Amino acid sequence: MASMRFDEIGQQLRAYRMESGLKAEEISARLGVSRAALYRYEKGEVIKLDTINRLAELLKISPLTLLGIGIEYYAKPIGYAERLRQIEESAEQILQAAGPICYLTTSSQYDQVLAQLFDEHAETLESDRLLTRAATEQLLEVMAERKKLYQSRKPSIISIFTASSIQKFLAEGIAPGAQVSDALRAKAREAALREMEMVANLMESEPIGLQLGLMAQGEPNGPFILLRSRERATLAVNPFPVDSLPGAQTGVALITSAEDAIAAHQRLCESVWREAIKGVAAAERVRALIAAARR
Repeated sequence: MASMRFDEIGQQLRAYRMESGLKAEEISARLGVSRAALYRYEKGEVIKLDTINRLAELLKISPLTLLGIGIEYYAKPIGYAERLRQIEESAEQILQAAGPICYLTTSSQYDQVLAQLFDEHAETLESDRLLTRAATEQLLEVMAERKKLYQSRKPSIISIFTASSIQKFLAEGIAPGAQVSDALRAKAREAALREMEMVANLMESEPIGLQLGLMAQGEPNGPFILLRSRERATLAVNPFPVDSLPGAQTGVALITSAEDAIAAHQRLCESVWREAIKGVAAAERVRALIAAARR
């Protein structure tokens, strides 16, 4: 087994560990290895097959999934976000379909308001408040790392939005699932308006390496991202909006490098992008949606 494969096993192990909510010391104790050994596995050190089997059983996943054979499934935003971060480390092209925004290109204000929403929501919980705070901190840290990585590497991005997702975003604001005060909800809506104004400006200016379009009609079956590096292409189908609460379990995200899945989604993207509204025309449509939301 090549060292690259062990690197991938280690990356998936870290993502699944974060999703499980188990601490490193809990996993290492149950496996009968040191915490240092567990961290070495996550960094790509050789793992015995018996250990892989025990890890898979502990994390409630298939050993084949941990070996990178087949499809990876994530039932919580944190595991998916961490795995996406890992893939983005080598991605040279990112193609995103659906959604009102592309998180990697959002402003720092978006992250600030999102953190406030998550924090106030945690305060409303009668139980598990500390666990929710810990999960929130972990998720926000991963998201910040993703954005920092994008800003340093600047892979090319093509992102296709839908009018209906933008309307919903403007009406509800950032993180609509968060239970917060009326004042903070109003702030979340205002932040959404600012983000969409920025999207319109980017559509109009068309900066190098960033292409944003508006789907001409219809909706895809679900949001997805295609990530391409020199070595491989990866498909990530994501039911979790970027502003999902850390504990949200509203679906199951999947990640695969299966050639047929990649090809099918690539064809869909090419067709949708060909018909998409772009440039000044797209910016005008988005500004019209913003104006309607302000009324």
